[in-house]
Amino acid sequence: MVTVGVFSERASLTHQLGEFIVKKQDEALQKKSDFKVSVSGGSLIDALYESLVADESLSSRVQWSKWQIYFSDERIVPLTDADSNYGAFKRAVLDKLPSTSQPNVYPMDESLIGSDAESNNKIAAEYEHIVPQVLDLVLLGCGPDGHTCSLFPGETHRYLLNETTKRFAWCHDSPKPPSDRITFTLPVLKDAKALCFVAEGSSKQNIMHEIFDLKNDQLPTALVNKLFGEKTSWFVNEEAFGKVQTKTF
Repeated sequence: MVTVGVFSERASLTHQLGEFIVKKQDEALQKKSDFKVSVSGGSLIDALYESLVADESLSSRVQWSKWQIYFSDERIVPLTDADSNYGAFKRAVLDKLPSTSQPNVYPMDESLIGSDAESNNKIAAEYEHIVPQVLDLVLLGCGPDGHTCSLFPGETHRYLLNETTKRFAWCHDSPKPPSDRITFTLPVLKDAKALCFVAEGSSKQNIMHEIFDLKNDQLPTALVNKLFGEKTSWFVNEEAFGKVQTKTF
C-alpha cells in the first residue's frame, strides 16, 4: 500500500517531509558511508529548501557531506540556464549551504550538449553510467497531467514507460518546453529503496482524483503507485487532495 500524508499547512508538510528524508538518511548511514538520493525539479526544490535548509530543527541533522545527489530528470540545456533542474537546485539549496557542508552533486555533462539525436542519446547514456544501481531515496514531483521525472502520459510517450533496458533515456518530445530532456526510466524506480512524491495546490486536484480514486495506471504517477506502492510515500496538501474520495491507498 502507498503511504499518504495530507497536510493543512505548508509548514507541516515541509517539516514532515524533512523528517522523512532525514530518517531515510539515518537508515542509510547506519549501513554505509553515504546517502544516495535523487531530486527532480519544479516546486519540489522549494519544498526541499524549506524542509532541509530553512527548518532549523532539521537542518542541523542533515549530514550534507555524506549525500550523493543525482537528478531524476534534466532538461538538455546549459546548467546555468533558467530551465536547468541542477541550476534551480543550486540556487535554492546548494548556494544556501556553507562551503564546509556541501554534498557531492552529479549534474549531467553539459559539454556533450549538441543539436542532434546522437548527442542527446550520448548525454543520457553517460548519465546512466554515473547513477548508481540502487538509490536510497528518489524524490519526485507530480505534474497536473500526471507526469513524473520526464515520464509523460499518452501513447506518444509510451516508449519511455516501456523501456526495460536503459535506466536513463532521452525524452525527445516533452509537451512542456524544453522538449529535449533526459530522464529516469522505471527500472531505476524499481531498484530504489524508497520513492517519495510531493504534490501541492489546486492545480493538482483533478490528477490526484485520477491517481487515487480512479487508479488510472495510464498515468506515470499512478503506474508508480501500482508497481512500487509498498515503498512509495506521498506528501500532499489538502488543496491538492480536495477531490479525492478514497480512504484506502
